[in-house]
Amino acid sequence: MELVVVSAIDNDDMCSAQVRHQVTQQKVLSRQWITANGESTFLHLNFCRPGYRKRWVVTLGSLTSRNISEADLEALTEELMHSFTTSGFAYLKNTGISEEQVDAMYDVTDRFYALPAEIKEKYARANDRDRERQGWECVERESVGGLSGSNRPADLKEYFGIKIPLIEDESWPYEVPEFEETCLNFYGACKSLTFRVMELVARGLGIEVAGFLDMFKHMGTGPNGTSLRSTRYPPIPDPEVVKENQLRCAEHTDIGCVTLLFQDRPGLEVCTEGDNYVLAPPIPGTVVVNIGDMLQWWTADKLVSTKYRVNIPETAEGRGKGRRSIAFFAKADSDVQLKCLDGSDKYKPMLVREYHKMKLRTTYI
Repeated sequence: MELVVVSAIDNDDMCSAQVRHQVTQQKVLSRQWITANGESTFLHLNFCRPGYRKRWVVTLGSLTSRNISEADLEALTEELMHSFTTSGFAYLKNTGISEEQVDAMYDVTDRFYALPAEIKEKYARANDRDRERQGWECVERESVGGLSGSNRPADLKEYFGIKIPLIEDESWPYEVPEFEETCLNFYGACKSLTFRVMELVARGLGIEVAGFLDMFKHMGTGPNGTSLRSTRYPPIPDPEVVKENQLRCAEHTDIGCVTLLFQDRPGLEVCTEGDNYVLAPPIPGTVVVNIGDMLQWWTADKLVSTKYRVNIPETAEGRGKGRRSIAFFAKADSDVQLKCLDGSDKYKPMLVREYHKMKLRTTYI
């Protein structure tokens, strides 16, 4: 497969009008496009950490799982690992998850959120701080800022978390007939994409791929904390309801290995050097992927998770609009021993089940 590289420095003409509109408040120092012939591509928008030149880099390359040469697979691995080691975030394009699938998820979850509160309460998440559970959480129920040690009020969001297989006292909202089927199909699509990403990560770390992926074998079928989450950030027409230092979603790092994120409006902000934040705007047809604390632990800080947040819009127009996102939080199986893959003792070995419990206890109030 032939790769054609086109690059430009400080040249807005290299960026599509749509993407340029969504980053108008950002200083774009560099953009680079790499196009490839193939069934799948990935794109990353790079937010460099300290020690790297500040820049935005947009890269396209093949992410196909079929008929890919070893050379192309190596190039893909290098691109993704570069993004993960310099920023912890990337954008994925042509992933096999269609816009229609994303819209279907938004549709069924919108209908659920529109139900009266007393009906949604029937599907409330169990008050369990020890493991991931399926269910709905109301606005200001979760405070993810605890994961990063911030002392902020609870988040201005509601969500429905999908954790399969279901356990005791968990159920699907029958008031939205297509809810279960749509969520299960989307979970399966995200799982497939996650395994493709994790294969590249394993190659980038120089470890045996099959053995690494085997640590996720119970995802969606057994003891594994992976979850799919739909989040609704309601409009805030009255800024007086916002508490001091409150955000739609407080700054934090994710607790799992990798997260796939679908978003419909701007709001996501990624931490860069000096604790500054830059927008990671929605780009049509793409999925944001970021690494989490579990992968940082495993790699003894070779891959470092990056803080992000969802801020409250500054303008009345922005606050008057809601925001939606769908996240797939991929985690290793609960009985896997989480220990540094390089053989070091930078982090003490711990079962994923205990690690997950330790993290969850900081988020619910």
